[in-house]
Amino acid sequence: MPQYAVIMLLAGIGIPILAALNAALGVRVGSPTAAATVLFVVAFLCAFTALAVTGFDGLSQIVTAPKHLFLAGVLIAFYVLSITFIAPKFGVGNAVFFVLVGQMISAAAIDHFGLFGATATPLSGMRAGGIGLMAAGVWLTQKAV
Repeated sequence: MPQYAVIMLLAGIGIPILAALNAALGVRVGSPTAAATVLFVVAFLCAFTALAVTGFDGLSQIVTAPKHLFLAGVLIAFYVLSITFIAPKFGVGNAVFFVLVGQMISAAAIDHFGLFGATATPLSGMRAGGIGLMAAGVWLTQKAV
C-alpha cells in the first residue's frame, strides 16, 4: 500500500498548485468563473481520456446510483470556484490552510460515523489529538516569522 500513500501525497501536493494556477488564471483573464470553467473543461477531457483508456464499464450503472452521490460534483465545483475567487485576495497558503482543516474535520466525521459507506473508525482521544496536532502544524506553517 505504499504506492497509495505516494499517489495521495502527490494529489495533496497538487491542491495548492491547482489553487495558485487557477487563481492566477482568474486574475489574468479577469474572471475567476471563466478560469474555473476552463479548468473543468480540461479536467473533463483528462477524465474522459482515462475512461476511454480503461473502458467504459460502469457507465450504464450511473443512472441507478443514488442521486445524493452526485453531490461530489457540486462540492468540487464549490472548491474550485471558491479557491479561484479567494486565493488571490487571501493568499494560497491561507486558503489551503482552511481547506486542510476542513478536510480533517470532515474526514474524522465520515470515519467516525461510517458515512457514505466508509468503514466506521471511532474518533478516539488519540485520533482527535492527532487531528489537533496536524491543524496546529498547518497553522504554524502560515504564521509570519
